[in-house]
Amino acid sequence: MADRATREALGATLIELVDEGRDDIVVLDADLAKATTTVKFKAAHPERFFDFGIAEQNMIATAAGLAAGGKTPFASSFAVFATGRAYDQVRNSVCYPNLGVKIAATHAGVTVGPDGGSHQMVEDIALMRVLPNMQVLVPADFTSACAAIRLASTTPGPFYVRLGRPAVPALYDAGFEFATGRAYVLREGSDVTLAACGMMVSRALQAAELLAAEGISAEVIDVMSLKPLDDATILSSARKTGAAVTCEEHSVIGGLGSAIASLLALESPTPMEIVGVRDVFGTSGEADELLTYFGLTGQEIADAARRTIARAS
Repeated sequence: MADRATREALGATLIELVDEGRDDIVVLDADLAKATTTVKFKAAHPERFFDFGIAEQNMIATAAGLAAGGKTPFASSFAVFATGRAYDQVRNSVCYPNLGVKIAATHAGVTVGPDGGSHQMVEDIALMRVLPNMQVLVPADFTSACAAIRLASTTPGPFYVRLGRPAVPALYDAGFEFATGRAYVLREGSDVTLAACGMMVSRALQAAELLAAEGISAEVIDVMSLKPLDDATILSSARKTGAAVTCEEHSVIGGLGSAIASLLALESPTPMEIVGVRDVFGTSGEADELLTYFGLTGQEIADAARRTIARAS
């Protein structure tokens, strides 16, 4: 299967849902419909599409009203705006009353590229995870992104679905169905656990190949549900391998690494490292250049795995 961006799943899947008879679904955007791909939904179902212009706070507040009225609203913008600019509305209008607003934010992480640090949102998972009632999904490829959007559409309560700009390798077969709170073991191993989310899952698999060449057996887990977290799968793997590395295109503070570190500290203390963006803002550059600049590579993950194994021995 060809590489595709996870953001491409948004417009396409929403069209499918309405065509399948979901007359409750409406879509809201904030002057970025072409980039988020909801413009495709607008073309197919214009009566169900609302563009709010550069007014993300109004978009989220209106989505809350639509949810209170029985609709299933998908609100979309760049991650930096959907979670940052509209945070008060997400907190008080969506999560506090526990309304079924589905925030599908695109262009997350540093792979936004040349837009620079002002638009490279590496704090969004932390902001969304901490909110009561919010469920957080970070799919790793196009197919799992389609499944995540479908899951959000049928599951009560608020959702944050984190989507990316660049094309990423296909990891799942067509028809994959995502279950609430599930993590997926993509490669079994015995020496170290590599737990990743989003576009970093494919890089964790690259790291596993590098380690295998040295005789190190790495288990790779796609943690596409960050909240709720699949405690059982993560704990089982960490207890088996005795060492863990987390990998995310997000700040090392408050994201996947923090979630798993808290779990392991409480349930099964395990040597671990966090591969992510080190408490800094992004900077301008091409996506691949930035991934290297911030140490988000298969080689960096493999290096972290070796260090963690050494600490565990």
